[in-house]
Amino acid sequence: MVQILTITLNPTVDLSTATPAVSAGPKLRCTNPEADPGGGGINVSRAIKFLGGESTAFTAVGGETGAHLLRLLAEEHVRFTAFSVTGGATRQSIAVTEQQTGKQYRFVMPGPYWHHEMVDESLNAIVQAAPLGGVVVLSGSQPPGVPMDYPARLSRALAAKGVQLFVDTSGKPLHELTKNPANPYVLRMDDVEAEDLAGRKLPTRKDTADFASELVARGVAENVIVARGADGSTLVNKDGRWHASRAIAAEEVVSAVGAGDSFVGAFSFALTRGDTMQEALRFGTTAASSAVMSAGTQLCNKAQVDQLLPDCELVAL
Repeated sequence: MVQILTITLNPTVDLSTATPAVSAGPKLRCTNPEADPGGGGINVSRAIKFLGGESTAFTAVGGETGAHLLRLLAEEHVRFTAFSVTGGATRQSIAVTEQQTGKQYRFVMPGPYWHHEMVDESLNAIVQAAPLGGVVVLSGSQPPGVPMDYPARLSRALAAKGVQLFVDTSGKPLHELTKNPANPYVLRMDDVEAEDLAGRKLPTRKDTADFASELVARGVAENVIVARGADGSTLVNKDGRWHASRAIAAEEVVSAVGAGDSFVGAFSFALTRGDTMQEALRFGTTAASSAVMSAGTQLCNKAQVDQLLPDCELVAL
């Protein structure tokens, strides 16, 4: 099986708790918090582990929070490679569920600042750690100080090793990648990000597929995936356009946290075990469905994914 390396530049220790009601002023008495290792690439590695696969999580860490993060990864038996940063401690993020309404409030910290030497060192370290002919997944936000063209620089650096790069990013780094294409193997975004890039609404699957086709034609990525929320995900490449529908009903959704990372983990894992692009799309979409059925920061569940997979419909667009 092809090896997978996930990259998390801005990891976090995710704390999740609950309180009867959220209001300004009084002390809010919360339930005992649960701590999970978090950040895009780390959650991708965790999802792969939960689905029965293996990967290595390359993660930047700093301070005592970083040490806590590594302990949490070890407890889940997720392989990791630590890259030490000196701009401050690894961040924490907090998810608070209001029990009276079921609403979830998420507080996300910025992370430590990176100077340019750390940026160059990280690129060299990733290239050295990347499995020859394998898959590298760059997922999650960038810490302060990391340049917007980092995904493009990484894509070009990995090309010489025959590595397939999967990029799941947003905001300015995503805009930079589309303005100055570096042609990673896979680029994923959600529907809000796609509409922001397109400068127009994408209300139908065809609208989404047409925009993704534009990106493929411009060499932005070989494969473009757009997550359409409750509608599922659309995949476009030079060979075709497909859509996989979410395998659950709207009333079964508990929390949207973890859906994207579960998709990326399942999709990447499926490709490395030899699945076709279409099969990987169905597997990823089903894993995202599983994730939204779980509370807090939990990800997909293998037994649930196996149960839901037959209900995930794939159509050509």
